[in-house]
Amino acid sequence: MEAIVYVLLIITSVIGLTFIVERGLALRWKRVVPPAIEAAVDACQNREETPRLQRVCEKHPSPLGRLMLLAVEHLDWPKAENEAALQTRARHEVVKLERGLVVLEIIIGIAPLLGLVGTIVGMIATFENVGQMGLNDAAKLAHGISVILKATLIGLLIAIPALISWSYYSKKVEMLAVEMETLCNELLHRLYRN
Repeated sequence: MEAIVYVLLIITSVIGLTFIVERGLALRWKRVVPPAIEAAVDACQNREETPRLQRVCEKHPSPLGRLMLLAVEHLDWPKAENEAALQTRARHEVVKLERGLVVLEIIIGIAPLLGLVGTIVGMIATFENVGQMGLNDAAKLAHGISVILKATLIGLLIAIPALISWSYYSKKVEMLAVEMETLCNELLHRLYRN
């Protein structure tokens, strides 16, 4: 039984580490908000300059680039409708950025519980040994206590980095969303000014 608990803890650890690394790569600031697009947005002061912005956005595929392309493609729409379409697309982009965070959140919950299961398994084994052999076999008693402590420790060592990563990435997605919203609003304000 203790082997099953350890296997589950290892699987949980591998999944958690995979999502931590994947989200770390996917949520790099320059990947979501490329500096070239940011500069092109700042340089785009009127509708005549939008083709350059489109070229830059197409050259640097990113969540911000997709939002800017949508905004520019719908310039013939009224401002309110363009903003509504942009907000809908922005929600989709934020959901994509949050992908995988729910897995980290689940790992935060189940890793300590798996450690607790290991603790219970170790306690059961320890008490079975004590019941059968009495307190004469210190090695079996020590092994049971070792299983208890190892499972608890491993569960916590999996949950703690997952919690730190989940908190950091959640905040980062929020900051990226605010930055993209700000850039989109500035662009729309300039392009609909006239």
